[in-house]
Amino acid sequence: MAKQRISYVDPATITDPAMLAELERCRNEGTPRPESQAVRAHVPATFWAFANTWQTCFREGVMDHSIKELCRVYVSRSVKCEYCGNQRSVKSRNAGIVEDDYRDLIEFEKSTRYDARQKAALAYTEAITWDLEADDALWERLHAQFSEPEIVELGFFVAVTMGQQRWLRTLNIEHHQIMPGTDASMAPGFETAEELARSKQSADYWAKKKAAPAAASAAE
Repeated sequence: MAKQRISYVDPATITDPAMLAELERCRNEGTPRPESQAVRAHVPATFWAFANTWQTCFREGVMDHSIKELCRVYVSRSVKCEYCGNQRSVKSRNAGIVEDDYRDLIEFEKSTRYDARQKAALAYTEAITWDLEADDALWERLHAQFSEPEIVELGFFVAVTMGQQRWLRTLNIEHHQIMPGTDASMAPGFETAEELARSKQSADYWAKKKAAPAAASAAE
């Protein structure tokens, strides 16, 4: 494994009960898992800025959570953040999202798995993530499917998660290293450290595949 770039704050050294409770929530519910928050814990204000934003804009909010979850993993697949891309939202799973729903994210426009709302949201996410032109056609799709508050929340959420994932991928952090022993929010095949290692060695591991915006794939 690549060398980790920033250390974890050991939960045993944290005295703030609220911070410990949030780390325990990460351990038992995930998304995020405890490792990324154990890095942010070096600066408590940063820890809470992320935790509070994630609560209000991802787990709560005006936009359908499962759409935000698909957009979150689209970002992971695009920027190759393996730490984030190997997590799944339990809330979305309980709402009916299955693993196959993540399969076609990069080529979502060609897929029959997604409806018009999901494709519009993913197209918006694609434009933000890959710095594509947000033309009139995209905005017509968005306004046909979503209210302006929903569009605002989704755009803000994608910007936050893209920035965080681009940062986390530089840190070489991994799952099952902080407060281990649970598989909450882990993708199938990544539930334990041993399974995670085997899945990463597989020839069809998602991070080994080239990512490109759907527009580029359609032009080929």
